[in-house]
Amino acid sequence: MIIRRVASVMTRDVVTVTEGTPFVEIVRLMSLHKVSALPVVDNDKRVVGIVSEADLLRKEEFLEQRDGQHWFEGRRQRVARAKAAARTAAELMSAPVVTIDPQATVPLAARLLARHGVKRLPVVDEDGKLVGIVSRADLLGMFLRDDEAVRLEVMDEVLLRGLWIEPQTVMVTVADGIVTLSGRLERKSLIGMAVHLTRMVPGVVDVVDRLSFELDDDRIEMPRGRSWVP
Repeated sequence: MIIRRVASVMTRDVVTVTEGTPFVEIVRLMSLHKVSALPVVDNDKRVVGIVSEADLLRKEEFLEQRDGQHWFEGRRQRVARAKAAARTAAELMSAPVVTIDPQATVPLAARLLARHGVKRLPVVDEDGKLVGIVSRADLLGMFLRDDEAVRLEVMDEVLLRGLWIEPQTVMVTVADGIVTLSGRLERKSLIGMAVHLTRMVPGVVDVVDRLSFELDDDRIEMPRGRSWVP
């Protein structure tokens, strides 16, 4: 079974800035490279923060508000107001940054993106140095796989290599990423495993289970041990 790693979907050529990069230069780089965020790195390429379009737009958000005391502001509002006055990446960036290892699985990356409510994760090596970036778009791109490619991977990686099931035993059809499994397996427990592993194949939107079984191994009772107590 092929397990997709972050390294296989991440963008490796990442545009970065340093803490001293001026506001205008950050805007220019985002526009030039058509990106919505830039990692902030130190001299050793370690990630120290990230600057997004939302951070830059704080200037517009507070542009018409007057200076003075803001007694009832919460912490988030104070942070936003400080970014509105920022001149460099160090003053604009959000830190600390949620990062991920290049060998982490794609499902883990998806969970981290959802859990932290972010659109992208800097990918760092064991020394904390930036090696890439993975975004929501990178993960969604897996669903653009051709249906036939998905079908062949289910047959080869899931059935034959993963479960040692002869491919002709199960009919696999794929339409718009929805996989239908039909056929009769030797044991009931194999059905759950086949469905689970199929869901893990990149590009699979859902799995329709039309499998049956010959032996219900869930109901097999283990023989009781013989008592040697007289």
